[in-house]
Amino acid sequence: VQLQASGGGLVQAGGSLRLSCAASGVTSSTYTMGWFRQAPGTEREFVAVTRGNGATTNYGNSVKGRFTIARDNAKNTVILQMNSLRPEDTAVYYCAFTQGRLILSAAWAPASYPYWGQGTLVTVSS
Repeated sequence: VQLQASGGGLVQAGGSLRLSCAASGVTSSTYTMGWFRQAPGTEREFVAVTRGNGATTNYGNSVKGRFTIARDNAKNTVILQMNSLRPEDTAVYYCAFTQGRLILSAAWAPASYPYWGQGTLVTVSS
């Protein structure tokens, strides 16, 4: 599986950005695909995930109500719509993939994902 992420950039606080991650080489429509982020000097943080056939979504506490994850099963693509962005959202955002449906506690953990995109930088200015 290969992941191609896109959509990062510079935005002012309160603005919006949309990230996209396309997966190729997927062998089954049942998979878990999520977003993590990492700011300099910090550990990789769980942002959002879609599990199974895409009907189940979960969010990290810091982005709930502001970010939305959605999946296009026909294209094996996951979108992360980020609204009301804050300076503390500044980070490199990574998409991650594993075949199958992870339980939620596993979906939060970066180690659960064998496949990662290259990362895309999101910078939110104050």
